[in-house]
Amino acid sequence: MKIIATIALAAMLAIPALAQTGKVLDNLSVPSKVLKSDRKFAIYLPPDYASSERSYPVMYLLHGAGDDHTGWVQFGEVLHIADKAIAEGKATPMIIVMPDANTGRRGYFNDVKGDWNYEDFFFTELMPYVEKKFRIKTEKRFRAIAGLSMGGGGSFMYALHHPELFSSACPLSASTGPITLEDAKKGLIRNNPNIADSTVERYYNRHSALALIDKIPDDQKKAVRWYIDCGDDDFLYEGNSLVHIALRKKEVPHEFRVREGGHTWTYWRQSLPEVLAFVSQAFHQY
Repeated sequence: MKIIATIALAAMLAIPALAQTGKVLDNLSVPSKVLKSDRKFAIYLPPDYASSERSYPVMYLLHGAGDDHTGWVQFGEVLHIADKAIAEGKATPMIIVMPDANTGRRGYFNDVKGDWNYEDFFFTELMPYVEKKFRIKTEKRFRAIAGLSMGGGGSFMYALHHPELFSSACPLSASTGPITLEDAKKGLIRNNPNIADSTVERYYNRHSALALIDKIPDDQKKAVRWYIDCGDDDFLYEGNSLVHIALRKKEVPHEFRVREGGHTWTYWRQSLPEVLAFVSQAFHQY
């Protein structure tokens, strides 16, 4: 009887430990009128989501080119890393939404032709859908955005386009957009040989982090907490460094991290715990 009682007690003690794991749903979808299709997304729910009734802060986590909504799940190990950060008290429990920007066309922006408006979908359809379907706090201070490479570019642009919506933005190894107007023209003209110079200029002003930092009011740039991280061997290092310099010249507070490494999942898996801790500072009332 003592042996049975001991086993039962051990099982009871093990239940809380087993319960302290989050959950990832990676085959969800939202119907989109903007993109005329159902759009996939993945979501991380924190360990106590199922057992509580409270609402949670949210971080939108964007994948890079070549991946989809499962990239951060499969290669980024978001479940393990977020669970660990929460368990250790380094991050507050949060919901993490990972959309798919690699089906139909690739990218987080509205197409220059106006026939594939992914950014419109993100803000008018995806965000309202997930923030209604899941118990998500909808105030700015409880919403953050992060992403790698192409998703880092999305993080920059979305936060600069809508500083009223995000408390923190964490671009990792980001594609910062064209550095000059001429670079923008070279990039666009390949698929749009007859594109007008005025169209190129409008696109550049909206999709270059450097152009946006130069042009939008300083109070809007300062309305977001910035965490920028790029490896010293990353091919996107120049753009991220120029953004850092531009923000310093504008006296916009931001964190700029350069670590040893390149454009790899090894680098981004090491970045994610720091990102979770950084956004949690705003969620916690730092």
